[in-house]
Amino acid sequence: MTETKQPEQVHNKRGLHRRLYDWVISWGHGPYGTPALFTLSFAEASFFPIPPDVLLIPLVLAKRSAWKFFAFICTFSSVLGGLFGYWIGHVLWNEISAVSAFCFDYVPGMSEEGVTNVIALYKKWDFWVVFTAGFTIIPFKIFTIVAGIASIKLAPFILAATLGRGGRFFLVSWLVSRYGIKSQDFIERRFNLVCLLGTALLIAGFVILKLLV
Repeated sequence: MTETKQPEQVHNKRGLHRRLYDWVISWGHGPYGTPALFTLSFAEASFFPIPPDVLLIPLVLAKRSAWKFFAFICTFSSVLGGLFGYWIGHVLWNEISAVSAFCFDYVPGMSEEGVTNVIALYKKWDFWVVFTAGFTIIPFKIFTIVAGIASIKLAPFILAATLGRGGRFFLVSWLVSRYGIKSQDFIERRFNLVCLLGTALLIAGFVILKLLV
């Protein structure tokens, strides 16, 4: 017998999404928005599952004239986080077994087979693999860690990460700054639809990753 969700359960779930959205938006109006953006961007590039766009967008909405500044913070901290991910793969991966176990258990999309296949991609396309992962919705953290495991050259890694992450975050910031009021009104009026689209994009990222590896 299939269990049906009670209206109260559905309402609570939607309410949780709404409260999370309002909480994220609140960072754009407080004094800690920039440090929070830096921290989130750094963490997402090495181990954290939530993309920094969810904070970048409300910060730009709150202060559209500073879109370049927020894009720079997001890019700079993400590249630093990517270097941390590289260090995890290059130094810790084979030294501490708990590190690989943690990644396989808790980093979405990461598996032993996936690591092997991404290493093969790096051997053929190294620079372009990092750039593509940085610019698109493919989970960036997987590729930063595996870049360290594969010991790809650091200079091309930094350049590709900077161009990929910078291209993405500056594009997002510019679009939000230009169409900010309209996009904010749309989010407010169609919040559940935005949640569905965001989830669909996240799933699409993992589907693309699966097809690649």
